[in-house]
Amino acid sequence: MRKKTQSPRGLVAALVLASTLALAVPRAEAGDYLKDAGYGTACVFVNLLYMPAKFMYASLGGLTGGVAYLLTGLNYEVADRIWAPSLGGNYVVTPAHLRNEQTLYFSGAIEEQQS
Repeated sequence: MRKKTQSPRGLVAALVLASTLALAVPRAEAGDYLKDAGYGTACVFVNLLYMPAKFMYASLGGLTGGVAYLLTGLNYEVADRIWAPSLGGNYVVTPAHLRNEQTLYFSGAIEEQQS
């Protein structure tokens, strides 16, 4: 007997429904509801692509920084120059990012040392 598995379309539909219901909080201005629902729905679809890419980038950067740390004789500064950009940044796109109220950073900043 074959086991029934949930299709990816069902999962996407459930995510869209959950995000729409989460945004259904009553507000003072009724006109903003549709705009907020649109941003929330857009965030779900953007994050379906953005989050796996960010997690892959962070994972590979973490591993690469670890290898660099070992190969340079436990030199933390070398590893940190790999870890800081790959592990930093935003992992989730929010409505504030889509409205351009906050800056979305895919990678973190490297702090330059003062000499």
